[in-house]
Amino acid sequence: MFFKKKFFSAAEEKQIIDAIKLAEHSTSGEIRFYVESKCEGDAYERSVAVFHHLKLHEKNHRNGVLIYLAKDHKKFAIIGDEGIHTKVTDIFWENVKDKMAEFFKRGELTEGICEGVRLVGEKLKESFPFDPNNKQGYSDTINRGK
Repeated sequence: MFFKKKFFSAAEEKQIIDAIKLAEHSTSGEIRFYVESKCEGDAYERSVAVFHHLKLHEKNHRNGVLIYLAKDHKKFAIIGDEGIHTKVTDIFWENVKDKMAEFFKRGELTEGICEGVRLVGEKLKESFPFDPNNKQGYSDTINRGK
């Protein structure tokens, strides 16, 4: 039987999932978090592949965002689909990454992820308010690779 590797404690997973739920509460946008052990190549390129694997590009308003983390290799990336990307600049994504990296450097991995989720959620709320007719919600879980 195949089991996905556990990267966070149950309490940390709950903290991340709660942050995602809170961030998505007031927006039609979608935030997904994906973690795996290793990323042999470029984290951004890997995150693009994961983004499509998770079908985030199929959101009605193209407002899906992926926070990707390769825990053992200490690499991460944040990407947003074209709907949200047209509403923010590259500077926004870099600022979110920088803020998360500050937490990561202090060994506060869960807190850094939650801060990234919060910042992305604020921007999604501004540009894509909650839409009760948007039925494309995904489950708020942590997605795991190998």
